[in-house]
Amino acid sequence: MNHGSQRTNLPLSQDRLWDSLMELARIGALPNGGNDRQTLTDRDAEGRALFQRWGEAVGLTLTVDRIGNMIFRRPGRDPSLKPVAIGSHLDTQPTGGKFDGPLGVLAGLEIMRALHEAGIETEAPLLLINWCNEEGARFAPPMSGSGVAMGIVPEADILATRDLAGHVFGDELRRIGWQGAADPAGLREIGAYFELHIEQGKRLEDAGLTIGVVDRALAQIWYEITVQGEEAHAGSPMAGRRDAMMAAAALIASLEDIAREAVGAGDERGRATVGVLTAEPSSRNITPGRVWFSLDTRHGDTAQLEAMRARILARADALAAERDVTIRVAEFWRAPPTPFDPVLVDRVQDAAEARGHAWTRMPTAIYHDAVYCARAVPAALVFCPCHGGISHNEAESITPEWARAGMEVLADAVLATAGIARR
Repeated sequence: MNHGSQRTNLPLSQDRLWDSLMELARIGALPNGGNDRQTLTDRDAEGRALFQRWGEAVGLTLTVDRIGNMIFRRPGRDPSLKPVAIGSHLDTQPTGGKFDGPLGVLAGLEIMRALHEAGIETEAPLLLINWCNEEGARFAPPMSGSGVAMGIVPEADILATRDLAGHVFGDELRRIGWQGAADPAGLREIGAYFELHIEQGKRLEDAGLTIGVVDRALAQIWYEITVQGEEAHAGSPMAGRRDAMMAAAALIASLEDIAREAVGAGDERGRATVGVLTAEPSSRNITPGRVWFSLDTRHGDTAQLEAMRARILARADALAAERDVTIRVAEFWRAPPTPFDPVLVDRVQDAAEARGHAWTRMPTAIYHDAVYCARAVPAALVFCPCHGGISHNEAESITPEWARAGMEVLADAVLATAGIARR
């Protein structure tokens, strides 16, 4: 499947794509314009059923695997060729937007609709995938469907996962009627995987660009940090306190500089994020004796990511000695830097150039199903802008023109890979 680049003449409809996005968004609609369609809820089931109707209306055949991934198939002229897949996700955050995930799935659906209308046959079969539980909002970890399919996380572990209310992933998957019988590992036979996603950042919009040609995913290390001090009355003198919160605050305050000073190729800087913090005993007039917080670090250069790690550990040791507390920095999870397939990345770039869309090559600092796929099969990721970089938020928005541009580039790259059968 090495067919070169081409601009296709598919009858792709911007209006139909947009109408489909808006119709799906009515399922789990929120007052401020967003969506709550968390995975394995009744709303997720309703969204899946709508997607099933749309896919079957253009002759696609649906398979569902044991982890809940929905896989539509469109035959190719040569069934011996490995299929070319398009995918993303339909599940949302509790207060998510209309486009994070659904854009990639429904742009793929529009490509299938256009092929059906035009009566075009591809050489290789095509797949359209709705990955289960990409967000991880209800059941952690995220990207469960692609993680299991690509052999990165064990199927049994995901099926046994519980949400905060104690519901079990596998039980809920069966309850909503969306556990299939297919083996998720079958998706490791994909010949190529493409995903369109909103950027979830401001780089494209700020630069006046329309397409992000994503060539790699940044490496990540996540930590859990515990500061142990001693409780004291808020009226006690400041001198001599072993205040776990003040020590934690000093460590957290240093993280911005540590990230900014981790400079890689192309002046790329690190990222450091504290997303969760708890303090005990959580009383207004007691200095906390114990503080726990999460830390997420990211960089495209593994040497710089490790340098950030060394500086964080050194700063923690210094603060522990200075403030007479103990600070434990435990590594929770790490992910390697992941390159996307260079041939597929070039096809995305060629498609953007052929369409006249302003583009740039860029990394993704945010993990998507495409990143897990790239660890097992050839994969590529396409970005289009989103206003203000806002995502995981009801205010998330894009323009119909940005959606169309991403869909066009996606279609051209997919068909350049799958090949159009000659009559």
